Parts: sequence; C-alpha cells; structure tokens
Amino acid sequence: MLWSNNVNWLIDQWDELERMRRVMSGLDRRSEAEFPPVNTWISSDDSVVTTEIPGVVPEDLDITVTGRTVTLRGSRRVDDAEAGQRFHRRERWSGDFTKAIELPFKIEADKVKAQFKKGVLYLTLPKAEDEKPKKIEIKSS
Repeated sequence: MLWSNNVNWLIDQWDELERMRRVMSGLDRRSEAEFPPVNTWISSDDSVVTTEIPGVVPEDLDITVTGRTVTLRGSRRVDDAEAGQRFHRRERWSGDFTKAIELPFKIEADKVKAQFKKGVLYLTLPKAEDEKPKKIEIKSS
C-alpha cells in the first residue's frame, strides 16, 4: 500500500512538470481550431452558430462573412496579478484568436444577426436566396 501511494505521488508530480514544460515552451497554446469552440445548427433557411467566449467583450470581437464562411476574430485579455501577488497556477487561455466556420451554403451577409449574452455569442446566418430551393411550376397544355 505504501509503495502504491508513493508511485501515484511521483506520477502526479511528473504530470505537473510536463504540463509546466508545455506551457513554458508555448506548446500548450490553443490552436485556431480549438478556440473558441462552436456549435452549428443548420435548417433549410439559415444556420445558427453559438460559441462560449467568457472574458471577451463585444468590442474585442470582429465578425466577417465572405461567401460560405463566417470568421470570428477577437481577443481575450490577460488577467493581471495585483500588486504583491503572483500566479500560482494559470490555466485560462488568453490572447488573440481567429476561427473560420464554413457552411454548406452561401450566407446572406446583409441579414446576419449577432447577439452576445452572458459570455455566449449567437449568430444567425441566413441562407442566400439563390441557394434556396425553388419550386418549379409545371404547365400542362
């Protein structure tokens, strides 16, 4: 039993050292594909994209639409330690991010709606009219 506890302690310490090495070498940074995480729903008329971006203020966001792609750019600022304090552990990611989401249809850019509530961004991306199915009338003579 004593041996098992000592081995677990050693493994936990080794894992913590490895985590710190990744952070210090920059390997632990979020890639563009990871942050911010998004959910996307598609209907016949539009798409809804949601993303949780706590700590980001709307003024630090830039949303652009080009064809089938909506791009989110922004920044989450670093939480600074107060005078006389130093970080014991820093796990929350901060910095600039870019995320491009490609949809299976062209987006009607002039009708996009964006709403930001409690750290969650909601985007409604309407399908372009020329992408919507058209009913063809059949004439008989």
